[in-house]
This record gives sequence, C-alpha cells and structure tokens, in this order.
Amino acid sequence: MSLKIDKLVGGYSRTPVLKGVSFDVADGELVGLIGLNGTGKSTTLNHVIGLLQPFSGTVTIDGISINDDVKKYKSKIAYIPEVPILYKELTLKEHIETTIMAYGLDYDAAWNKAMKLLKKFRLDKKLNWFPINFSKGMRQKVMIVCAFITDAKLFVIDEPFLGLDPVAVNDLLDLINQQKSRGSSIIMSTHVLDTAERFCDRFVLIHDGQVKTEGTLEQLRSQFGNKEMSLNDMYLKLAREEGQNE
Repeated sequence: MSLKIDKLVGGYSRTPVLKGVSFDVADGELVGLIGLNGTGKSTTLNHVIGLLQPFSGTVTIDGISINDDVKKYKSKIAYIPEVPILYKELTLKEHIETTIMAYGLDYDAAWNKAMKLLKKFRLDKKLNWFPINFSKGMRQKVMIVCAFITDAKLFVIDEPFLGLDPVAVNDLLDLINQQKSRGSSIIMSTHVLDTAERFCDRFVLIHDGQVKTEGTLEQLRSQFGNKEMSLNDMYLKLAREEGQNE
C-alpha cells in the first residue's frame, strides 16, 4: 500500500475543512479526487504533500508519516501543482538540476531521462530560457518534466490538464500509465471528468470535507442508482444538492 489517509481532520484555520477523510491509493493505481470547488480536494492534497499539519488523523506513504521522517516521507512524493511553482532567477536547465539535487538522483541518468521528456514536450531547445516567462501550458510542462525525472513512489497531481494542448495531455497520460506499470501510485484532482472517467482506476468523491463515496466507476454508478451515469452526471448531481442546501 502506498498512500493511506485515515480519519484526517484538517484545514487552514481552527475550523476544519476536512472532517474525517479516509481513503487509500494502492501501488500502481491512479485514483481521481473529484468534487466541487471548496469541498476539500486541494486541502487534502496539501496535507498529503506536507504543507498542512492534520488537526487529527494520519497520512502515511508506505507506512511512514511526515512526523516519522520528514526527509524520507517527502522524497517519496513528486508534486505537480495546479499553478506552476517556478523560480524567476532559474533557467529551465537550472530547474532540472535543482530537482536532481533535491531528490539525490544520479546526475547522468536523471539528465538522460530529462532530455527524453524535454523532447517529448518540445522544450529541449529552451534549456537556457527562463520558464517564469513561458506560457501557462509551457510552465505546466516544466512541472511535469521535473516531477517525472524523479523515482517518486507517489505522484500528487492537481488539475494537470488546464492549459495543456491535446498532444501534451496525451503525453502526460502516457507518462502516468508508465509510472503505474512501474508500481508508482498517483492521486489526481481534476475537473476534466471525461478524461478522468477513461483513465482513473478508482474515484474518491469529496463533498463538504468528507468522502461522500469512493470506488470504481461501476461501483459509483451502483451507489448512485444508475448503471449508465457518467462521472459528469454524478458531479452535476452533487452540485444540484449543494444548491438546494444553500
């Protein structure tokens, strides 16, 4: 088992956003984290990557929590944020070298992997450019390259498809499938539900800071009482229920 979240209560202030969230992501599994804006998806991911400390409950990767060994815990994670995090004073080459040093990767092997990824995402001619000046899609590609040169056990991906062209989306999905075949685990938050429906192994639906339901698409359809229901239909049903409760 890779990621395990158990009875997680947490948030940004004294009032918790998450109210006892529990789910796991197995080795070689892609789990889609689905929910309306403000229901706790990003808060959950921020707890997983260690930006937030739980009020109560635990988050572990391969049985290790961030309190057990912060360096070992974080070395298991590669993170692709919704908004690319770049350093304005670093070139693309320097971003990659910083990632290599941060993860303690073998320099030559990592650069060999990086060059293949840079060519895949058409960034190989821009090594001496400053990514802070790139378009949104190109900045996102930099984050993808830096994440996938690592040997991470868990990939945490937040809204990865926003700003990417269709070719880059396909390339990213190929990389995700390759990592799954190597036994890595992926948790992905996204609103691109038709893509999630086709590629995720399981789904966790977060609503009002709690896990409303989880399972494969077939299991979710059974729980919603409609064998033909799409993930988008489930999302819209949650949205209507939210509107009725306001």
